[in-house]
Amino acid sequence: MDIQKKIGIRIKELRIQKALSQEALAFQAEVDRTYVNSVENGRRNISAQTLEKLILGLNSSFADFFNHDTFRNG
Repeated sequence: MDIQKKIGIRIKELRIQKALSQEALAFQAEVDRTYVNSVENGRRNISAQTLEKLILGLNSSFADFFNHDTFRNG
């Protein structure tokens, strides 16, 4: 699985855990809801700056975001 898909899976997982809609996350991260949807579905190549916005919108950190089985298992 490519990194784009892994990032999307992890964002969606955290968003659901925090009971946020895509719209709520988009508002927190100052991006469009359709952008969040594209990222979650692995259809968007995300920049480090936008990834940071989404991670902060999820009230998380880069360390917590990437320290997960999604990124450790092939």
